[in-house]
Amino acid sequence: MPGPLSSPVFLTVIWLLSLCLGRAQIQTDEVSAVQYGHMQSNVTLACGKSQVRMPVTWRLDHGAMLPWHQVTSDGTLLLLHADHSAQGNYSCHDSRGLVLHSVRLWLGYPPGKLNVSCRVPNHTHVRCSWTEQVRTFLPAEYTASFRGRNDLQPCVLNVARKHCDVNDHSFWQTMHTLNLTETNALGSETTLHRVNLIIQLQPNPPESLVVEPLEGHPKRLFVSWDYPVSWPLDDAFPLIFHIRYRPQGSMYWSEVFTSESHVIITDALAGHLHQVQIRARDELNSDTKWSEWSPLLLVRPWEVSSTAEPPEETYSFPFSTKPETSSAKSHHSVHPEDEGNLGLVILLVMLTVVILTIVLSLIFVVWVRQRRHDHVTKQELTSMVKMKSVPI
Repeated sequence: MPGPLSSPVFLTVIWLLSLCLGRAQIQTDEVSAVQYGHMQSNVTLACGKSQVRMPVTWRLDHGAMLPWHQVTSDGTLLLLHADHSAQGNYSCHDSRGLVLHSVRLWLGYPPGKLNVSCRVPNHTHVRCSWTEQVRTFLPAEYTASFRGRNDLQPCVLNVARKHCDVNDHSFWQTMHTLNLTETNALGSETTLHRVNLIIQLQPNPPESLVVEPLEGHPKRLFVSWDYPVSWPLDDAFPLIFHIRYRPQGSMYWSEVFTSESHVIITDALAGHLHQVQIRARDELNSDTKWSEWSPLLLVRPWEVSSTAEPPEETYSFPFSTKPETSSAKSHHSVHPEDEGNLGLVILLVMLTVVILTIVLSLIFVVWVRQRRHDHVTKQELTSMVKMKSVPI
């Protein structure tokens, strides 16, 4: 008589229970996962954590075509020398086509050293930017700190723009070190960058540059500007300004240096369009950097007739020497009446030179004649002495 454990009803119940347990395990493994792999290397994908071993089929992005691969006896997928095309959503299926497990595969490289550059636009702010030497193809996280001799400060990150900012640092500690670390799923790399706060101090260009003609003065231009917004308006941190200008078409610039916020150019070329630019530097420390030049401005000095403006022309100035560099004070000492008398002064100088040349020539001629006369007289005396010494 067969026992109860061998009855068909009992065996059916056992089979149903095992089937339910297997399905429960499969349902648990259907949760998608993310896996990272090193590009150009072999990558292994497991068909979930299920202990039920059965023949499986792998698919990429719900298709049937896979890159070069092998499937082991336990259902593990081995991708050989995976490249960028092997990246995507993988799923393994049982013999009935049911999904046993799915995983998102990302391929890339671990981080490398970063190219870092830092700007110091004023005495209290540092901005450091970076670019990657190695393109990782993977999402990354960054950490940054700014260390002086006796202090450590965070560098506030803007990952989207790839820079970080340090405010209110210890400026009088000249040397600092930026510690920047990039981390992704395959590893991390730290880059150290030394920052000299004195040598790398470089203000932004002056702002609101305005160049205007002065009415009644065909050789003058009035130039004004504002401090850059990023530079503190404090007497402890003055700026010196470098203005350059030239007639359009000229090869050489004239220059003015000043610590004021305006200057008058007094030697502009009347009737010609001029190019004007300005830059700035910390006045107290000549080791710092000049700012970039401001955008180029074009302006023409005041003209008597402004109703009919002639067509703009480009002139060529064959100057062989550079114009003399001047300061703001020298421009204020030139008066319009001096400019009007310039031709008369030149004429008087030339006349004086001619008269002096004639006088010197006459003196030279008289001197030569006198020298010749003295020589003849000396010869006559010598002859007379010789004749007296001859015996009669």
